[in-house]
Amino acid sequence: MFVLIRGGGDIATGVALRLWRSGMDVCICEIPVPTAIRRTVCFSEAVRLGEVTVEGVTARLCEMEEIPDLLDQRIIPVLIDPEGTSIPLLSPDVVVDAILAKRNLGITLDMAPVVIGVGPGFTAGTDCHAAVETMRSHYLGRVLYEGSPLENTAVPGLIGGYAGERVLRAPADGVFQGARQIGDQVRSGDVAGYVDGVPMVCTIDGVLRGLLADGVVVHKGMKSGDVDPRCAVDHCFCASDKALAVGGGVLEAILALSDILRE
Repeated sequence: MFVLIRGGGDIATGVALRLWRSGMDVCICEIPVPTAIRRTVCFSEAVRLGEVTVEGVTARLCEMEEIPDLLDQRIIPVLIDPEGTSIPLLSPDVVVDAILAKRNLGITLDMAPVVIGVGPGFTAGTDCHAAVETMRSHYLGRVLYEGSPLENTAVPGLIGGYAGERVLRAPADGVFQGARQIGDQVRSGDVAGYVDGVPMVCTIDGVLRGLLADGVVVHKGMKSGDVDPRCAVDHCFCASDKALAVGGGVLEAILALSDILRE
């Protein structure tokens, strides 16, 4: 089964890992300058580095004609294709929109035999066959075959007793430059990065779990880093519980809708 995933951030990577480990062929479409912050666990880093490995699974930036060979090697192809123009040419069995834009950026029911939306902005039965809940709650990872996931609250999920305090946001408009590395221990008041000389300051103690890549153009308030108060450095280098829960939901949806693929 061939699955095309729109997006290569941490949640999309958790989805890709679940599907790849279940024996499915996976391809990822990304934007030219990814803005993921949990870069050590994001296949989107292949756009910047050419190749990246997450939990032993390798993804490589490529052109469309290279996809069959990479799949034969069990390497996940990554295309720069923000508009999804490759979808009709590749004819995937399944399209998964895991961009997490909080709105539908263009997927429709006729894109593939099975179309799955991840997170808010999708309505199962209208613009996708199934939608998967992404909000940290009792419903995380649940598959909806009717209706929509919970609306975005703009408040991060509670981890280690902290929610919004975990997130580092750009202090100004400009170009981001990191001052620390993912995995570093930080304390409240430490500078994690700069935007055109303006410091981005940590507000809690913990481990720097995510940090935007150097050179990315940001706007004031844009999510640019993440501090994990649990202080487990190894968490910075493996997919999160949330990403794998959502990936499990996508896997369930594909299997549940497999009758459509056999028609």
